[in-house]
Amino acid sequence: MDFDEFVRSHGPEENTEAFERESSKMLDISLDGSIMAKAGSMIGYTGDISFERKSSGGLKGMLKKRVTGEGTVMMRASGNGHLYLADAGKEVQILELDADDEVSVNGNDVLALEESVNWDIKMMSSIAGSASGGLFNVYLKGPGHIAITTHGEPLVLPTPVRTDPNATVAWSANVSPSAKRDLNIKSFIGRSSGESFQLEFAGQDGFVIVQPYEEINPDGGDAGGESSSAGQGVSVSDFL
Repeated sequence: MDFDEFVRSHGPEENTEAFERESSKMLDISLDGSIMAKAGSMIGYTGDISFERKSSGGLKGMLKKRVTGEGTVMMRASGNGHLYLADAGKEVQILELDADDEVSVNGNDVLALEESVNWDIKMMSSIAGSASGGLFNVYLKGPGHIAITTHGEPLVLPTPVRTDPNATVAWSANVSPSAKRDLNIKSFIGRSSGESFQLEFAGQDGFVIVQPYEEINPDGGDAGGESSSAGQGVSVSDFL
């Protein structure tokens, strides 16, 4: 491939939606105003865009991650142009939340969200004191688009279901996990493992998003994170 052909074939698509996938691993945000994004995820931008790192007070304690192993440091991107985001080569998944849609996501897997999306950090009291490290999750409520990341192509499982906490990315807010241990699996393997500790989602009519990868948080704790063609959003209600 000669130089001119390389430049043409790898140039950005003409995206017009607010959130679109430039590729399976890159998010293209057509920015006209402000969005929230994971700090450090910007790989490039065009136009006039400024960035503001948010403090813990401004984000209701998003910086609790030093205590909980969950959450992430966020930044506000404001202005006009195209903003390109990525996170460690992980796959980008775009979800469109309606006003009554709410999803719980491991903080490490939140890439970006429109400012119309309400969010909060909630303690998972049902698994407090467990070895999952997932004591706090980010709850996101529509309307608006959010982008999350997964290692590889995700699988959406209907509840009731049990999952490995290190492979669990997100779940619908109408279900809540509890901690379960399978001592038989631990004895069979001969050591502690993700399979011996599980998350049980016993509720009906919900979903859990898992990935084909057991992710470890940057702080050393356990974490919970290819879909359709670039730019195609998915309604959360499609999972139900």
